[in-house]
Amino acid sequence: MAKEAQQQVSYTVEELVAVNPYNPDILADLENYVNEQVSSQKYSLDANLCLLRLYQCEPERMSPPIVARILIKALMAMPAQDFSLCLFLIPEQVQSEEQFKTLIVLSHYLETARFRLFWDEVAKNRSLLESVPGFQQAIEAYAVHVLSLTYQKVPRAVLAEAINKEGLALDQFLEYHVANSGWAIEKSQGHSQLIVLPPNEFNHPELKKNASDSVSYEHVTRIFPVLS
Repeated sequence: MAKEAQQQVSYTVEELVAVNPYNPDILADLENYVNEQVSSQKYSLDANLCLLRLYQCEPERMSPPIVARILIKALMAMPAQDFSLCLFLIPEQVQSEEQFKTLIVLSHYLETARFRLFWDEVAKNRSLLESVPGFQQAIEAYAVHVLSLTYQKVPRAVLAEAINKEGLALDQFLEYHVANSGWAIEKSQGHSQLIVLPPNEFNHPELKKNASDSVSYEHVTRIFPVLS
């Protein structure tokens, strides 16, 4: 029953956003929904953008802790550009506050794949980031995504730095992905490990489809009337 009620609350907030996104009366509902996204590890970019737009209209009602949670959830959605979309709606004077400057730096490190600097900064700001469950796991997934675009075989040390794991924790991480994600482990000439990642069109360019091969018949039939 409680689960059904929670789902109903989520549905109601989404409906409010769809029907009247500029209604200031829904601001409190949207703030509660941000907290619900944090506690239940859900995510709604549309609802969060709606709240940030309402804050623009009523800046005196802005809650910095809520804005911080929105930005952290947006970081967790990378490689999507959600963080930039949210940041665009936050006034510069608010962005100059220390916690938001930190989040902007973290975003830059992730975008440029400077993972060691990212995790060093995270270690200095655990009280800010650990308030949002799932942060570590989301960034690990993003780091793996970035590596998979670059490497066919990634050295163990490079993976360890990217996901901030070593020793037993790294071994368990590798065991899970070997069993569930199609990874394999090889020994290099120096006896260090190489992690063989599944092939994709980025780390194996020969797999990239020719653009002409990916145009569907339905898409072509929609283009013809425009050209005629």
